[in-house]
Amino acid sequence: MSKILIVEDEKSISTIIAFNLKKEGFETDEALDGITGLDKALSGEHDLILLDVMLPGMDGFEILRRLREKSRVPVIMVTAREEETDKILGLDTGADDYVTKPFSVRELISRVKANIRRSAVTAAPADAPAQNSDRQTFGDIAVDKKLQAVYKNGVQMELSQREYELICYFLESPDRVISREELMEKVWGYEYYGDLRAVDVAMRRLREKLEDDPAEPKYILTRRGAGYYLNSGK
Repeated sequence: MSKILIVEDEKSISTIIAFNLKKEGFETDEALDGITGLDKALSGEHDLILLDVMLPGMDGFEILRRLREKSRVPVIMVTAREEETDKILGLDTGADDYVTKPFSVRELISRVKANIRRSAVTAAPADAPAQNSDRQTFGDIAVDKKLQAVYKNGVQMELSQREYELICYFLESPDRVISREELMEKVWGYEYYGDLRAVDVAMRRLREKLEDDPAEPKYILTRRGAGYYLNSGK
């Protein structure tokens, strides 16, 4: 049974979220302030964290920053803020997703289920055997699907599970333009709910890791108004 940590200072909201998660078969844990939330988040006992932004003691962004120094547990930001900058900051800091209050229970549960399927990337050994045959390459990037590892010039890269899955999805059909809606459905694992900012931020972060010059990418390219594609160089 997956265990969800709810870090939310409004007890009534936390109770409603916990009630609906339990109906779906999840075990829940709660924290009503930032300090307690960080302590519980760092315990390693949870499979996903629902993290509010505005919290007493320590805000959600600071909790996320500290958590990401030690853990890749999936985090969904839950916030009443509508500002675009807050959404981008959460994603840039390492959130896997976000929902904005007021949210529908169906949407929240859908996102929890989708993200729970994507645990942190399993660390592959740095001296992975070069003779492993289950590899695909493009340019100076090598993807080893058996080890779930990606290498640039022979050096293993630190990628999140979602970044790894994005690369694998592009490799299934290189040079094909893939819409943001398709990426949301196939990689994030749930239907398009009207905000595709998470896709754009994830793609920017992936480029920052893959590309020598993210401002002039050569691997992950954009077709304006249509989507993204992997340039195979062929």
